[in-house]
Amino acid sequence: MIITQTKAELEAALALWRAEGARIAFIPTMGNLHAGHLHLVDTAKSQADRVVVSIFVNPTQFGPGEDLAAYPRTPDQDIERLRGRQADLLYLPEASDIYPDGDQPATFVEVPGLSEQLCGQFRPGHFRGVATVVCKLLNRVRPDLALFGEKDFQQLAIIRRMVHDLDIPVRIEGVPTVREPSGLAMSSRNGYLGAEEKQRAALIYRTLSEAAEAVRAGARDYPRVEQEAADALASSGFSVDYVSIRRQQDLASPTAADHALVILAAARLGQTRLIDNILFSLDTNN
Repeated sequence: MIITQTKAELEAALALWRAEGARIAFIPTMGNLHAGHLHLVDTAKSQADRVVVSIFVNPTQFGPGEDLAAYPRTPDQDIERLRGRQADLLYLPEASDIYPDGDQPATFVEVPGLSEQLCGQFRPGHFRGVATVVCKLLNRVRPDLALFGEKDFQQLAIIRRMVHDLDIPVRIEGVPTVREPSGLAMSSRNGYLGAEEKQRAALIYRTLSEAAEAVRAGARDYPRVEQEAADALASSGFSVDYVSIRRQQDLASPTAADHALVILAAARLGQTRLIDNILFSLDTNN
């Protein structure tokens, strides 16, 4: 596996592969890799000739008081895991390589509407930082396809919209969430949880599953379903930011004509903020 740390090194390695006509897949990450990330690598290898992974803890997507300094960084472990999965290249830049003029660049990429709701309401500016760094990374790697986990479904929707609106020539592929046996969505932030908290955190998935099943069974008072799910989480010790049923296409509130839905949640357990979602479709006979 090639390891590059600068834009120039990255571009030199990619130029050789492009000259060979290789199909390139790209997976941007913030490191502390777990089985969900490695599943992205496996999926990418099945669809491309070369797989590029980036690890960069992006400062522009962390707000005041958030966990930038404490965010888990495990580069040696990450490198060994990527080698074990036979990734072809790791781009491991410093902040100065991504933001040579400082980590508050003059130019940002923003996706209005999608970015201010749900998690964006509770983390102002977060998705502006995400969109900016992903746009920069896509422009540097210029992959044929880029893969993102569906766990952060709002982020995936924002990136898809950005790529569409800016005519970035890449196919964005969402990959289903990888879960612990308990149902807990795998996340780097799960490492913040104690043993008891990690067991209790799986209640998010179970609560969303029950809510989705209620909708599939015919419940159409979505605000009531959302409130009941939020109350169930609150009664189990979570501080709930939101539980929301949206349509998959654009995260708008669903109408009676919409059948491809997603139920999303964000909640804190102790100091750890957890997100999850479930994609589901309605029986058109309901």
